[in-house]
Amino acid sequence: METYFAIIVRTILFYFLIIIIFRIMGKREIGELSILDLVVFIMIAEMAVMAIENTDDPVWHTLIPMLLLLGIQMGLAALSLKSQKVRQWIDGKPTIIINHGKIDERAMKSQRYNFDDLMMQLREHDINKPSDVEFAILEPSGKLSVINKKIEKREDLQLPFVVDGVIQFENLKTLNKTEFWLREQLKKHGYGNIKNISLCTYGNGVFFVDRKNEKGEQ
Repeated sequence: METYFAIIVRTILFYFLIIIIFRIMGKREIGELSILDLVVFIMIAEMAVMAIENTDDPVWHTLIPMLLLLGIQMGLAALSLKSQKVRQWIDGKPTIIINHGKIDERAMKSQRYNFDDLMMQLREHDINKPSDVEFAILEPSGKLSVINKKIEKREDLQLPFVVDGVIQFENLKTLNKTEFWLREQLKKHGYGNIKNISLCTYGNGVFFVDRKNEKGEQ
């Protein structure tokens, strides 16, 4: 009887503990979890199961590793907010798979993304031919974002040109723009120091610029 009571108490304890830990870690959809998020979730769940089954093992033997994993996750999350390189290492970065109706096989190969996956996700957007796609972007979550050529009055693809004060040269190249052009355009809009820009996107001939600790401006 004591064993069953211990199992019940531990189940309730770890149930609420895991909810608290996951809420502290932040809200993210299952499909948007990074590899590190997924690893932490699996490890915490496995620890909880073992702690519930092994009633002779003190609760602290499981609680301490759980809190340690929480600390590691929160530390990496704080670093990712300050460093784009850390953020890309943890979450990855979007990859343009289709550019103006043309498939980029090199990008697909680098992401280990095959044509069956591409066609399946295009069909989910009611698209049968890649040539009907203006842009298709493989997000870090694995979701394919698609902009259709046939949509009337669509806005051009909004690509980030500056993130956390760092110029995104790959995105400039995608839209056939140069660093000199970007700096000149930003100066015209009153943004002389790129390091003070948290986010700058461009599309349809319009800039969206958000200074650090300020509201967005156009």
